[in-house]
Amino acid sequence: QVQLVESGGGLVQAGGSLRLSCAASGSASSISAIGWYRQAPGKQRELVARITGSNTNYADSVKGRFTISGDNAENRVYLQMNSLRPEDTAVYYCHAIRMGMGYWGRGTQVTVSS
Repeated sequence: QVQLVESGGGLVQAGGSLRLSCAASGSASSISAIGWYRQAPGKQRELVARITGSNTNYADSVKGRFTISGDNAENRVYLQMNSLRPEDTAVYYCHAIRMGMGYWGRGTQVTVSS
């Protein structure tokens, strides 16, 4: 079992920055992939950024603006979001894969005002 708790969401003006944090606990040492998804009202949940081993991948819409990073010692993953746009408004979820099982956090709201 893996527990994921997100933090760092909030309200920011367009062009601003936020840093999301996801704390993993439980059997976190066996996580093979971890990342961030988001879901805007009326839309499907989509991948934002993910770390798999030494590889990272990003949605095209956030490349060059968002950066994902991990701290293995603290079992945390971060999402630095710069140059935020109103279309980035969504609930952001942390997601991890361990031994073929997927785990979700409860999400943190990010709202970008124009």
